[in-house]
Amino acid sequence: MLSMIALLQDAAAAGADKGFGLIGAGLAAGLAVVGAGIGIGRIGGSATEGIARQPDATARIQTAMIIAAALVEGVALFVAVIAFLIQGKINF
Repeated sequence: MLSMIALLQDAAAAGADKGFGLIGAGLAAGLAVVGAGIGIGRIGGSATEGIARQPDATARIQTAMIIAAALVEGVALFVAVIAFLIQGKINF
């Protein structure tokens, strides 16, 4: 965390363009993590409710839940990688 703050301070001193790029990359990574957390939470809650309502369909619900959670995590990982690539493109 402290290294990120130091990096942002250096970018702000170097110029506004670099600072905005780092802020954008940080926001992208943060929103991806928050979105993935909310998505997986909703998937898990809905799956639990579905299993409680129909215990005989547990296997089908769990399979669909795991596939959906994997897709959400894949998108979040993709956004995080793109954010790190944006950070790597900014030179001081």
